[in-house]
Amino acid sequence: MLERLAMLALIAVPGTALAQSAQCSPPAQVARPDLEGPSANEPKRILPIGSYTLALSWSPQYCSTAKGGRSAIQCGGRNGRFGFTLHGLWPDGFGKEWPQYCRAADLVPRQVIRQNLCATPSVQLIQHEWAKHGTCMTSKPELYFNLSRALYQSIRYPDMGALARTKNVTVGQFAQAFARANQGLRPDMLRVTTTRGNWLSEVWLCMDRAMEFARCPAHQGGAAVASYVRIQPGPNIPNPRRHATQTMPREAPVPARKPGLILDLDPNVQTLGNSNP
Repeated sequence: MLERLAMLALIAVPGTALAQSAQCSPPAQVARPDLEGPSANEPKRILPIGSYTLALSWSPQYCSTAKGGRSAIQCGGRNGRFGFTLHGLWPDGFGKEWPQYCRAADLVPRQVIRQNLCATPSVQLIQHEWAKHGTCMTSKPELYFNLSRALYQSIRYPDMGALARTKNVTVGQFAQAFARANQGLRPDMLRVTTTRGNWLSEVWLCMDRAMEFARCPAHQGGAAVASYVRIQPGPNIPNPRRHATQTMPREAPVPARKPGLILDLDPNVQTLGNSNP
């Protein structure tokens, strides 16, 4: 049983663009989220953790169709302009099912919500991710979100503006560009999801139990690598080290990794053994 999980947090090199938000300013007052829990369609499911998925959403696409007040922080323009946002860190199982809603979830403290709004600019989504996924990893929401945010901030991105302007980009080409921007990541270690019309929706990064990039399982899904992907233009996030070519963009140099964050796992939530169940 592992009670501590040592993480590899990426240390940014000066001049390297995060490409996550062009500007972010959380609101003065943080709304109170609604409690969430298991339901008939989304039951409580306690299973051993076999791997993890880091899910990233392309905010310009989400905001092009989002409606209602719940998307005001992300899409209203007053609190920020976002590129890739953090959907969540998801524990996966050893097969097609995954653990979820492992324990009753109280409201995420407002201070924790505020700390994470520039990564996940939705109060209710933060509550949802804690209830559905975080409770299967730890009993403390701040630990779950600190880990999620550290992983999110470690990711680097290709030149999304150049990709958005490039015609006939396939999912496979996009995956290659994304992988080249991140040390240790291969195209088969990520999945790209699209909406109707082949618009880029999300990127799912597959990781093993040590939270190192790993080959995605066949059942992970995602768009076919030969299909085309269209990219909704996003905010301009300058990076002096990145230059676009006439075809596919070139990526910035990748910083080196070094030991960083430590997550105190709650052994009463999940047992992480060295062998499959």
